[in-house]
Amino acid sequence: MSKVPADRPHFKHWPKRLPREVVVPETSLWENLNIAARRYPHKPMYVFFGRPLTFSQARDQSEAVAGWLQQRGVKKGDRVLLYMQNCPQYALAYYGILRADAVVVPVNPMNRADEFTHYITDAQARFAICSADLAGIVEAANAMVPEADRLQDVIVTRYTDLMPEGDIEPELAPPPAMDTWLRSDPPLPAGFTRWNEVIAAAVRPGPHTAQADDLALLPYTSGTTGNPKGCMHTHRTLMHNVVGGGLWGYAAAEAVSLGVVPMFHITGMMYGLLSPAYSGSTVVLMPRWDRELAGRLISRFQITHFTCIPTMIIDLFGSPNYASFNLKSLRYLSGGGAAMPYAVAERLRDEFGLLFAEGYGLTETAAPSHANPPESPKLQCLGMPIFGVDSRVVDPITLTELPPGEIGEIITHGPMVFKGYWRHPEATRAAFVEFEGKTFFRTGDLGRMDEDGYFFITDRLKRMINASGFKVWPAEVELLLYKHPAVQEACIISAKDAYRGETVKAVVVLRTEAKGKTTPEDIMAWSREHMAAYKVPKIVEFVETLPKSGSGKVMWRMLQDQQAQADSAA
Repeated sequence: MSKVPADRPHFKHWPKRLPREVVVPETSLWENLNIAARRYPHKPMYVFFGRPLTFSQARDQSEAVAGWLQQRGVKKGDRVLLYMQNCPQYALAYYGILRADAVVVPVNPMNRADEFTHYITDAQARFAICSADLAGIVEAANAMVPEADRLQDVIVTRYTDLMPEGDIEPELAPPPAMDTWLRSDPPLPAGFTRWNEVIAAAVRPGPHTAQADDLALLPYTSGTTGNPKGCMHTHRTLMHNVVGGGLWGYAAAEAVSLGVVPMFHITGMMYGLLSPAYSGSTVVLMPRWDRELAGRLISRFQITHFTCIPTMIIDLFGSPNYASFNLKSLRYLSGGGAAMPYAVAERLRDEFGLLFAEGYGLTETAAPSHANPPESPKLQCLGMPIFGVDSRVVDPITLTELPPGEIGEIITHGPMVFKGYWRHPEATRAAFVEFEGKTFFRTGDLGRMDEDGYFFITDRLKRMINASGFKVWPAEVELLLYKHPAVQEACIISAKDAYRGETVKAVVVLRTEAKGKTTPEDIMAWSREHMAAYKVPKIVEFVETLPKSGSGKVMWRMLQDQQAQADSAA
């Protein structure tokens, strides 16, 4: 493995408690859970509305999932879709898939049937594990794809399968709307199998044979063009951040974290699912964000670690009950996806003595490639390159390195960088560049590095909207909008939003026959049915034509600049 040059400026500020590189186990991610179950058999791995699930229970139930999958025909390297919100079953399914030597394909539970079809066909998956509220979407999506490409078997879990059996203690109970959703039990689609049947069958899986460099995870990320692409991560690429994350953030078996960042997202997966199995720590799970419940859980379970999106902290401070929340147990507060406002960071410091450590990473880098040392963070800063990471700021055209303070594209080389895009060799080649004898990943983010070696983001080369930490790729939304019978052309841009930071705006040219008959509300209502809620345009503007270049390409940048001027004026 290539070493990071010793003269990189961030090493002058590197925490003395940390090694510059980590040595990771040469085993699979499954072995982390297997070993933790032997070390801490009776210790809770998860607490879900007050009900604990121990490490030994997690291992045994994951093995039951693996055995069932293998009995149904899952072979080494097969892809299995995982489609639900945060719950203990998510982790059990994840580790069950890995125990079966297969590959986890996490799917955003906000996706609708039109979006879900892509994961079935592109990942070439034949099996899926989902929650009961989403089983109907899986069934509908499966019917949309050619018969030869369809899912063969689907396991369906109800959230109540691992919730307390009796009444939930009021302090730990979800709000009424969340409780109703969690307890929903729609009819099971024909041919689908109940989770509890799988666990009760307790089929023993065959020998575990996955090696460190075998494919383990295929999370999908969108880009400037086309449908989402799968990022190929091995057990080894993920293991680097599993080991390094715990060292960086003072995590050990004594840690108790709040698991509310979605597990389908690489950050929630890393800190709420993969790291706890390695460290033996406990995660108090939340299926969705609710500030009152979060405040009570932090207070009750003496949460020590909270990885979040800054809007969660802003929302927590907005609670009329926030002063009654006991946050004194928190030792490590970190996050990313959006910059933490100075005023909020100052309140955290002044009222609770907490320093917020922002980080930076992508699906392609298995979450963090950069992080702020918790003992000396800089605000609204990506942090410094972490263990074994070499990052540079280069001219995006000439790829020559730029001096501190100058803005260019951030490129990254490190042990956690993915192996390429699934079945997209051309996109893979375009994503990497040779620099100083090493292969660097082109992040597509524009930023600068200061004299201390800390990195700051300034803009994006890629078109992307950041709505409360959710990444919205305009090209993907545009492709979906073109399915609307009234839409002739569409261009997606971002607009300022007081709470989300940015929100989605659609500039639409209607078909002739739809003019005067279609309203912006019609477009938004249709979008809510066909795409994840965070992608739905919150603003729809009808125009006669879209500006185009001489080659016929829509000049989205012109529309974006016009919107920026309007936002500034407002």
